[in-house]
Amino acid sequence: MIALSRRPVCIGGSVWNSAERLVISPLTAEAHVNRAMIKLHCRDRAQRVVWAHESGLVAPRRR
Repeated sequence: MIALSRRPVCIGGSVWNSAERLVISPLTAEAHVNRAMIKLHCRDRAQRVVWAHESGLVAPRRR
């Protein structure tokens, strides 16, 4: 997930998909994700998902 102004830009998918949507290089997108993980103290994708839910950035899907 890459967030811009506290709104998710891309949930799920790959860094490559996010980069394409943001019109930036995949390496730049990966660098942003890595810096965000450091700042959020997350070591993997699962921890990022938990953080996003706990912070209210995203809401659980209703079935």
